[in-house]
Amino acid sequence: MDDVVAVTGSTGAVGNRVAVALEAAGVRQRLVGREPSRLPILAGAEQAPAAEYRDTEAMRRALDGADTLFLVSGRESADRLVEHRSAVDAAVAAGVGRIVYLSFLSAAPDCTFTFGRDHWHTEQRIRQHSAEQGVRFTFLRDSFYAALLPALVDGEGVIRGPAGDGRVSAVTHDDVADVAVAVLLDGHGAKTSSHDGETYAVTGPEAITLTEAAEQISAATGRQVRYQPETVEEAYASRAHYGAPDFEVAGWVTSYLAIANGELEAVSDTVPRLTGHSAQSFAEYLRTR
Repeated sequence: MDDVVAVTGSTGAVGNRVAVALEAAGVRQRLVGREPSRLPILAGAEQAPAAEYRDTEAMRRALDGADTLFLVSGRESADRLVEHRSAVDAAVAAGVGRIVYLSFLSAAPDCTFTFGRDHWHTEQRIRQHSAEQGVRFTFLRDSFYAALLPALVDGEGVIRGPAGDGRVSAVTHDDVADVAVAVLLDGHGAKTSSHDGETYAVTGPEAITLTEAAEQISAATGRQVRYQPETVEEAYASRAHYGAPDFEVAGWVTSYLAIANGELEAVSDTVPRLTGHSAQSFAEYLRTR
């Protein structure tokens, strides 16, 4: 049980939950981030030197001595795939033998959600290192986060987007983190894990439409919320005023289109099977948040 688990994203919604749970399990950790002063202070955890994904050498130094890496995807950017590849290459150069990567449910080279393509290519980079250097891996492909659905509601109480009648199997941050911890602890300190080479879809217990999501938000908050379908053209036009870069707007719009195309409707049993507890529904999430 002396293996060191390097955790990225420990200031974020999933990474922080994972780091806290690993602390409770008595696991030695290396917390990696751009600003070490912002990393949480946890028993048995050390703050790595400052490193960002795009700086391969800094990442290598930050990961030196770690046996396992929990890799949370970087912030959405025009060159996020370059950053991911840099982080993966740095981990291998540092001698990391196992990577647990937080991917995305519809990850594929041609998936509708543009950022999902980055996840697929990152997985391929890890697979390449697995084939060439024997790096063990597990991919956790989570669905749309339940916490993001209420954030889609605008100031007029409307969720707008080209999702049609498609469904999304929204999953909570808690459930994703619990799955990650279960995977990281399985075989910790050993040379193999039952999760090696596996790709898991991590979803909520049901897939709902955005109309149903709006109804559930209304019931939980007392605020009248509704879903208004948009065409693709309307979706781009309604987001133009944000002044966001093209790649980011495309990511926003295609996340709705992925729902419309059925790419986020899959429901898996990963949460109950790996954690021993039921996955939280969106309605349950709203009642407890």
